[in-house]
Amino acid sequence: MTATTNAPKQGPLAGALAVVTGASSGFGADFARILASHGCELVLTARREDRMKTLADELARAHGTVSHVIAASLSEPGGAQVLADRVAALGRPVDVLVNNAGFGIHGDFLDHPWERQRELIELDVTSVAHLTHAFARGMRERRRGWILFVSSIGAFQATPTYATYAASKSFVLSFGEALAAELKSAGVKVSVVCPGVAATEFIETAGQTPTLYQRINMMKSRAVAEAGVRAMLAGKSCRIPGLQNSLPVFLMRFTPRRIATALAGVFMRNG
Repeated sequence: MTATTNAPKQGPLAGALAVVTGASSGFGADFARILASHGCELVLTARREDRMKTLADELARAHGTVSHVIAASLSEPGGAQVLADRVAALGRPVDVLVNNAGFGIHGDFLDHPWERQRELIELDVTSVAHLTHAFARGMRERRRGWILFVSSIGAFQATPTYATYAASKSFVLSFGEALAAELKSAGVKVSVVCPGVAATEFIETAGQTPTLYQRINMMKSRAVAEAGVRAMLAGKSCRIPGLQNSLPVFLMRFTPRRIATALAGVFMRNG
């Protein structure tokens, strides 16, 4: 049984209100657990309300955490604004935003219906920018806040069979690093974490059979989330967890783009 630790927390995040998107599983659930251990009050949002309620109960038992569960579909037009309005109705300023929600589509771009591609772009790109705009303005005014974006090592090169996903994560990386520079003088810390393959539902949801490369290099979800939160607290603009991920990204700097693209395609073909 998990011990209850309801003693007052100390540290920069104690008492902060943190919004975590994609909080029903994987990185999102682990971000919520870590932020709860820092003393945050949480807004958990995703589509699967039952899972989030179970997580909220877990966090209440373990940390005495207050969690607001908001079921929302950020892949639908207007979904981000609906979420922003519901968070505003809580009457609390948002101190922490974890833009984690996202999914990938595996396979050639033209082999999947446009509606599915549109949902990916809405969730992985549009809602990320929309929620950041909605919550970061208040952080800038208060001169206090933390924003964490979840990108991918796929952001560093074009990736055949994950064309839309890799492009969306390139946007997240560039957007996050630019905001880190824009908001630094306002006291708002912005970070981007770029994981490789991890033990989440991502591969299954994408419709991929795990490759040998993915099976060998898979990281635990919790380790990625911890690296992301550490980077956020330190104000590190970009963090790539794991040597097996950071080394290839470094080497890609010296590789012609067409060769890097071809290699990425080889590594991502079904195992």
